[in-house]
Amino acid sequence: MTTNLAIDKDLLEEARRIGGRRSAKETVTSALTEFILRRRQMKIIDMFGRVEFDPSYDYKAERHRTCG
Repeated sequence: MTTNLAIDKDLLEEARRIGGRRSAKETVTSALTEFILRRRQMKIIDMFGRVEFDPSYDYKAERHRTCG
């Protein structure tokens, strides 16, 4: 998809250099990917304290359980 964006050239160049990318396209794609991953991680962090915990659950016993 072709898109025209007005991006600060100094900011883009610094991001390209720091990220080790060769082109503006690689830099923007990398930045968008990182942005999405960070936001997904933040959603997981928001779940802390909301998931019910069963104190009697024995994860070691589950390792030896056979399926089938």
